[in-house]
Parts: sequence; structure tokens; C-alpha cells
Amino acid sequence: MKKLHSKLLLLSTIAILVPLSTFAQSSGWRPAPNPIMTPWAKDVSPTNAHPEYPRPQMRRDQWSNLNGLWDYVIQPRNQSTPTHWAGKILVPYPVESALSGVKDSVGPMQKLWYHRTFTIKKSWTGKRILLHFGAVDWRTTVWVNGQKVGVHQGGYDPFTFDITSQLTSDGPQNLEISVWDPSDAGYQPRGKQVQHPSGIWYTSTTGIWQTVWLEPVPKVSVKKLMMVPDIDNGTLKLVVNTRGESESGYTVRAVASQSGHETTRAIGSTDQPIILHIKNPKLWSPSSPFLYDLKVELIHNGKEIDQVASYFGMRSISVEKDQQGIPRLFLNHKALFEFGPLDQGFWPDGIYTAPTDEAMKHDIEIMKDLGFNMARKHVKVEPARWYYWCDKLGLLVWQDMPSGDLKPIPKGKKEITRVAQSSYEYDYELTNLIHNLYDHPCIVMWVPFNESWGQFDTKRVVKLIQRLDPSRLVDDASGWNDFGVGNVHDIHVYPGPGAPKIESVRAGVLGEFGGLGLPLKGHTWQQQKNWGYRAFTSRDSLTLAYKDLLLKLKDLIKNKGLSAAVYTQLTDCEIEVNGLMTYDRKIIKMDTSVTAPLDRSIIHSLK
Repeated sequence: MKKLHSKLLLLSTIAILVPLSTFAQSSGWRPAPNPIMTPWAKDVSPTNAHPEYPRPQMRRDQWSNLNGLWDYVIQPRNQSTPTHWAGKILVPYPVESALSGVKDSVGPMQKLWYHRTFTIKKSWTGKRILLHFGAVDWRTTVWVNGQKVGVHQGGYDPFTFDITSQLTSDGPQNLEISVWDPSDAGYQPRGKQVQHPSGIWYTSTTGIWQTVWLEPVPKVSVKKLMMVPDIDNGTLKLVVNTRGESESGYTVRAVASQSGHETTRAIGSTDQPIILHIKNPKLWSPSSPFLYDLKVELIHNGKEIDQVASYFGMRSISVEKDQQGIPRLFLNHKALFEFGPLDQGFWPDGIYTAPTDEAMKHDIEIMKDLGFNMARKHVKVEPARWYYWCDKLGLLVWQDMPSGDLKPIPKGKKEITRVAQSSYEYDYELTNLIHNLYDHPCIVMWVPFNESWGQFDTKRVVKLIQRLDPSRLVDDASGWNDFGVGNVHDIHVYPGPGAPKIESVRAGVLGEFGGLGLPLKGHTWQQQKNWGYRAFTSRDSLTLAYKDLLLKLKDLIKNKGLSAAVYTQLTDCEIEVNGLMTYDRKIIKMDTSVTAPLDRSIIHSLK
């Protein structure tokens, strides 16, 4: 525990030594006034806004980051292209956030406009130029040099436009973007975003909230990798999709390695399965998150024309019966109790966007240090680098689909009926979610619905997920309205804990419990009227209550067949103070010398 205490002491020291006034930059940018900030806010500047390559599983050496200061204006939705700009906004932080430098809201009757210029490197001449967006919420229209490039709908998925034909031969290139986001006035997937935050509903994110970047590629290039590990047969199935008008003579060479030494290689065709045979594979798990390196080369008539670097993990996830005949969650064919916190993925200074890559990594490190082996990513999708750190550090992930459409319906009301466009948008974004996160070994469970929020066509949706990704498990609905399909029966009990009845095929899991609240002065979103499922006034009483919950949880694992549990929650979030950490990430509320050994004993309960 010494490492954990040292890490937190450092964060607290940083927070004391760096007052908000020191954030002013020579450019004139500075964070907007905010109730609280994280320690990493000091590292944010117009020249250092998420500088890392944003796509760790398909990396190229040549690229150009477009994060930084852009022009912006908020104007009526039906108004045409802006004639003036209101000021500067720091991309990729949402306009509602302090780190954007704006901290203003955008209603459903308005649009947010962005503008900047960029130049193309001479060395990129003759290449196709791709404009990538990590995520923009929600409907995005893009112009380059006054020419419309395209439109994208979806707040959580990356998208790309080939802008080669819109570029001029030299000089600065103009980039303009408009974004419309109806927030909770629309039917689109949005998670916990609302126009008027209260209780468990939080501030909206509008516009660009992940990295924007340029990339030069050849006429035909690697577009997507799809990887499926098979530990039983010691193979990795790889499919390489390409972009561009393909001619004959294209092949793919894939080389897997570990510690710089080649493990295996295979050659095959684009858009077709390529099998890499891996002798005695090292398996990925939370206790040993081993990753193989992968180099993928696109070859045309014997010459390499494109290359991307990636990685993969060899692991399996399944529901199998233990020695007592109880269905349990198995990782690599061994029973493993999955235990971790509900992770909202909100930040006081960046809202949907973590202040830095190190901040994202820190959250995962804290979960590991506290003894957890899993996190449930709650009705939000993160940037690819968050999943990279889960892959790298060894944290299992249950991935929620962001909810949308109608507000939650009461227990027992079963499902809502969506209009055709709403159903289409849900299916479209769900498909993109699975497609884009397919290769991360950390993800072991898809969760399409939470507590009936926008829940519809449950059986059909579960079948859709299983068709899109037969390699992972599906939780048909976390809490409330279960339809008897998928791989687990998931209940919510506050403060709990509790367990569903043992079934013959599906594993029983506790998708949410706990919610023990403790507001700490100086670290809350508002000074008074903060909220928790149960309120405590001291660290000691909170720790004792948590200990009592976990001792009861142990009994459910042993005697009631419980296979996983999710504690609410990792951090406070706006006025909700149920976090293991404060919203600013500066304090862990409980006595970790007591709780961390308990957490570890929980995940080892089935050994």
C-alpha cells in the first residue's frame, strides 16, 4: 500500500503548489473558472492538449495532431456559416468544460461552429490525406476550403474523411466544422448527459471531445484490423480491411513478436481471415496482462506500400460450470470472480474528456492498486487510449452502450417502443461501438441496457450483439428488467449486496451495489446538498460500512453462486458523492490498508 499512499500524496502536493492563477498561457488561453480541478489540469496547454497518437492498435509513424486552439462560435441552429468568431476554444475539450476555456452550454436550438487552418507537409505530396476525428457529439458536418466533405452522426465513435480532393496545392488549408447536439431533447445515445444536471444526471458534452488528426496514406491503405484470439488452438485470426480502390496483387504480411523477437508470421489476402499460429501462447489476464506486438504490412506486387503497428492479447472469456455445477464467469477456462467499480468517466475540468493521458492512466492504476480486477464503463465510451491502458495494465472491462431515447421507465414496465429513426440510430451506434473496440482484450462483456433506460427489443439486440461479436459475453440488461437472454442475470441492490437465483446456464452477477456517500469539503462540485445512496460523515464510518458490505458479499459468492459484483462507484460525479475517490481525484475516501486487502480477497474467492 506504500505505493498507493505515495501516489496520492504527490497529487495532493501538486494541487497545493499549483494555484489556478498559474494556468494562464501566453496565448491568452486559460481554463474557465470551475468549482474544482484535477491535478493534471496544470499540464494542459494549447501546445500540449492530448499530444499522444490516439489509436494505439493501428499506429503509423507519420501524422499531424490538430488539437489546440480553434476559433469557435455558438449561434442559432438555422443560421448559415458564421461571419465572425466568438473567440478561441481548446480542442479536444468540450465547450461546456473549464479546460476548453469557454465553459458555455449549447442548446438543441443552437449549433457549435469550429474553424482553424492547417498546412500539409511537403513530404506528404502524392499521398491520400485522411482527416480523423476520435469522437464528436453529435451530428457533425465538415468543410475543407469551403467544400463540404461529409456528415457524421454519432457521439462516441471515430470517423474519417478523405480530404485529398478538397486541398489546395500549397498554403494554409481552411477547416470548418458545425455540430448540432440535441442532448436529452433528442433520441440519440447520450448516456447521462442532460441540459439541466441534477442527481445522477450530469453536464452535457457538445462538439469535439477527442483528438482530431491528419494522416497521409497510400492510394490503397490499411483501414481496420479485426483480431480474434483462440487460446484452445493457439491461434489468432486476423482480418485486414483496406481503404481505396483495390487492384489485383495486394497481399498482407502479419508478424507477431514478443520483446522484439519474432513469434510467428503469416501471409494472406485483404478482407479474408489470416491465421497466425502461436505455439504455447502466453495468456492475458489481470494478474499477467501480456501483450504480443503485431506488425501488419500491405504489399503490392512484392513491394510494401503501407504498414501499421498493433498488439493483441491471448485470452478467452466464457460461462462455465464450477465443481458444484454453478455457472460462473471463466477467464482462460478458470473461474474468476470479477469485482470492480462503476466508472462514469466524467471529469470536473474536462467533463467527457480527461485532462491528460496520464490522468486516464491514473484512474486505472488506482483501480488496480485498490485490488480490483474489473471496471464497468457506465453508459459512456472512452477514447481508444483508455482501453489501451486497461489492456496494458490488466483491467477487465464491462462496456455499456450509452443509453438514450426516453427517460427511465419503472421496474416491471419491461420495454419502450422506439420510433424507426431512434431504433436505427441505436443499432447504428451499437454496431460502431462493437466494431471499433473489437480488438481490445480487456473488454469481456457488452451491456446494451442499464435499468431499462431506453430499453427496447432486448432479445433482438442481444442476438445482434452475439452476431457482431460471438467471442464475448452479453449482459442483456444491467438491473431491473431481465429477459432471460444473454450470458448473465444482472441485478442491482442498494446498498446491498444481493444475488439473483442460481440458474442452469447463465451466471448470476450484481451489476451495482454500495453507493456509500461521503462529501469532503473543498472537493465537491457544490458546497451543499450533495447526494449519495447512503450518507456518512467520516472516513472511519465509511470504511466500516464498506467492510461490512464486502463480508456479506463473500457469503453470496460462496453460498449463492454470485460470479461478479460492481461497486458504485469509482469517483464522485458532480453532486453525486458515492465515489471511492473525490471528483477531483485528490483523495481516496476510505482507509486503503483495510479496503484493498478486502478487495483482493474478493477476487480470489473462487480459487
